[in-house]
Amino acid sequence: MSISQPFLGELSAPSPQTADDLDAQIDDLLRGGISWRESLRFALSTLRGNPLRTLLTALGVLIGVAAVVALLAIGRGSQESITSSITANGANLITVRSGASSSGGVRGAVGGSATLSLDDAEALADPARAPDISAVSPEYGSFAQLVAGSNNANAQVTGATPAYATVHNATVAAGSFISEEQQRSQAKVVVLGANVAETLFPDGEPLDQQVRIAGQSFTVVGVLESTGGTGFGSTDDGVFVPLSTAQRALFGARAVGGSWSVSTLAVQASSAETVDAALSEVETTLREEHELPADGSDDDFSAINQQDILETVTQTTQLLTLFLAAIAAISLLVGGIGIMNIMLVSVRERTREIGLRKALGAKEGDILLQFLFEALALSGAGGLIGLLLGTAIALAVSLSGVLTASLSWDVALLAFGFALAVGLFFGIAPARSAARLDPIVALRSE
Repeated sequence: MSISQPFLGELSAPSPQTADDLDAQIDDLLRGGISWRESLRFALSTLRGNPLRTLLTALGVLIGVAAVVALLAIGRGSQESITSSITANGANLITVRSGASSSGGVRGAVGGSATLSLDDAEALADPARAPDISAVSPEYGSFAQLVAGSNNANAQVTGATPAYATVHNATVAAGSFISEEQQRSQAKVVVLGANVAETLFPDGEPLDQQVRIAGQSFTVVGVLESTGGTGFGSTDDGVFVPLSTAQRALFGARAVGGSWSVSTLAVQASSAETVDAALSEVETTLREEHELPADGSDDDFSAINQQDILETVTQTTQLLTLFLAAIAAISLLVGGIGIMNIMLVSVRERTREIGLRKALGAKEGDILLQFLFEALALSGAGGLIGLLLGTAIALAVSLSGVLTASLSWDVALLAFGFALAVGLFFGIAPARSAARLDPIVALRSE
């Protein structure tokens, strides 16, 4: 049998070589062992000789890499989608909500009582008191049933002023947003979010059509452009009426200190760099208006800036994504154990081959290198196929529209590198076992 072919007769037939070729190979073995290229060729030839076992052995690594790539891509895509939804309103937005004051050492829930009013909005809009605030949008709303012909929807109805469009970066696709005149006159007009407009008027033009909100008739004066997001202040699933109409005709807002109450004050800082200063001005101004202690111990409102929300959501989604990826990586470890078990079986099956190679001059390092190459080839092949499968899964999820997946090279390289590391780690034990075989004992093995 030729030395340049694997020593397992069932893998391939011996190829004829001249006596000079055999003498040259034997001299190479005796002089310096086998080159790493030759060891690699031995390893790949052995794996090709039994493709079914090779595939089954690499299956665990394949599944693990595919799961890691797909889950990290979906997790990163979801994080980007949530971040986009939050930042759609601008990174310099501060949201102020009503909150019950402390009673008996216990603070009420945010939004638990009406403590904000239109007077507060006017105070925050005063440049002399809050120079780092560029705009204030007082809002009041709740969920209500909307009916248009035979179509209906349950949506968030927000009472707003013209400042809402500026503060929340809302763009009108058709018609117009609420005007100052409509706000003063308590007009029965409504501006629809993109999704609500499609639900209520799937086959027609919504402008100038009638929509019943909580049993009252409103005229559609505008439709907002789609932001492509849901939650976190997305306008797609909501509708907007004049603030005065929402307060007095729809939801019966109560008076606070002689002024109509609002549920939320959306405050826009002059820039992303002045958010902290604007937040401090919000707190100081509202404490003065409500005659509260300056240390904030008895605040009856809650102010949160958009950047804090963004950081919290980003950290949470990152931890969740890494947690899911860690669970998926367990299958990589299982695949590594499978590689080790099959390699140990392979060592026992090829004992005579190993003994013959050692008798011809192969060193322990040569045997060790060949079996390590086999383990790396198994994990590498599984990793490559897993990358393709994971990429296909991520693309399929994105195309389905259910979730968004974001593929990146760093994730692919991380998963493939980890697969190779698993193959190397679990291939060491079988390789050392093969390298330490006594050639005399090995040659006697049946």
